[in-house]
Amino acid sequence: MSKDILIVDDEAAIREVVGAVLEDEGYRPRQAATAEEAFAQLAKRAPALVLLDIWLEGSKMDGIQVLERIKAEYPFVPVVMFSGHGTIETAVAAIKKGAYDFIEKPFKADRLILAVQHALEASRLRRENEELKAKIGEELELIGNSPAMVKVRQTIERVAPTNSRVLISGPAGSGKEVAARTIHMRSRRASGPFIVLNAAALSPDRVDLELFGAEPGWHGAEQGRLIGSFERADGGTLLLDEVADMPLETQGKIIRVLHEQRFTRLGGDQRVEVDVRVLATTNRDLKQEIAAGRFREDLFYRLNVVPLEMPRLTERRTDIPELARHFVQLSARLLGCAPRTISEEAMAVLQMADWPGDVRQLKNTIEWLMIMAPGPADRPIGVADLPPDLTSSATSGIDPMANGELVSMPLREAREHFERSYLQAQLQRFGGNISRTANFVGMERSALHRKLKALGLNSSDD
Repeated sequence: MSKDILIVDDEAAIREVVGAVLEDEGYRPRQAATAEEAFAQLAKRAPALVLLDIWLEGSKMDGIQVLERIKAEYPFVPVVMFSGHGTIETAVAAIKKGAYDFIEKPFKADRLILAVQHALEASRLRRENEELKAKIGEELELIGNSPAMVKVRQTIERVAPTNSRVLISGPAGSGKEVAARTIHMRSRRASGPFIVLNAAALSPDRVDLELFGAEPGWHGAEQGRLIGSFERADGGTLLLDEVADMPLETQGKIIRVLHEQRFTRLGGDQRVEVDVRVLATTNRDLKQEIAAGRFREDLFYRLNVVPLEMPRLTERRTDIPELARHFVQLSARLLGCAPRTISEEAMAVLQMADWPGDVRQLKNTIEWLMIMAPGPADRPIGVADLPPDLTSSATSGIDPMANGELVSMPLREAREHFERSYLQAQLQRFGGNISRTANFVGMERSALHRKLKALGLNSSDD
């Protein structure tokens, strides 16, 4: 953790004494005499801690007002207040406004150092807790209100309380594991374990070991008993992630476990009984895998009791603004920086771009923007800040110049070509919703209907 500490006090002598005490303890003090200087220092680099005097002569703001602004703009920076004219009421007011501690002047060096240490430790624990919450929130939250996501939620609400198996399909990065965790958390097994076995990350000879475990000595003379995923998931849920990557022999063993809820550890003969709900995910077409002889048809029908298909991000473009804002907040917490807004123009590009990496790619893009986009935190992220390949993928489909067509057309035909491409892109962006498209392009709804009909474009009005 950084040991950079900002001392804000209107008395130079106090700043020098406090700075010397902090330097002796290995901290790096910075100084500010006024509120204005303090915020200039904060803008340069957020410190690990602020020591703030309540009475700031010569400043437009007093210490309490400075505290409020720090807590609003830099919520992760702890603040310790001090004053030579403090009262119980003043201390209580400072704590209520977000100060970690309050020290009365004159104070002893030991008291100051102890307050600093405690505030920094509390800040570290709070940040770790926020990171954990952010990760959990990311894993368990299905974002979006598009028709496709409404359908996903409805399926989850119906299937989660049951003990049925669910086969979750969809492209990589579309949130299949998020859906699986949501099913578990809303099931009667929520208090039990949730175990994930990623078959794609294992070599074929280790899949059985990870699934079923092994008796002592099976994997070497010094090896004790190994407990597999089925056993660890007893009373809870086991997710077979990317199940199509499992060897055919293992698939046959899983069928028996699903039927009997019993198995034998490798190297043993004792039957282990378990009570496990099995969910599975895949980014492949399992029917094609069955036809190619790479996946067992009987396992498919045992897993596919309730199919759940996660839509591609390009099939739910109306969810992109909400997803982007969610990832901005998530990235801000993880990176320890202030959230930023995304301009309407940049958001439009995000909605029209290709997303081969799906929601995961969008999340990574937002995190990249939070790190790399220039300018202060209060400046919206604009189109110029977006990765060039993203901008190109969003505009290539509506730019007739991209393939040289425009220059060879008469004016009326070129205009019609552009209008068709433009309106088709906007319809795609708003999920076929005529009202929202008309509002954005600045046309009456009925006029847009006529224009689309004249251009030979189909629409589905939500």
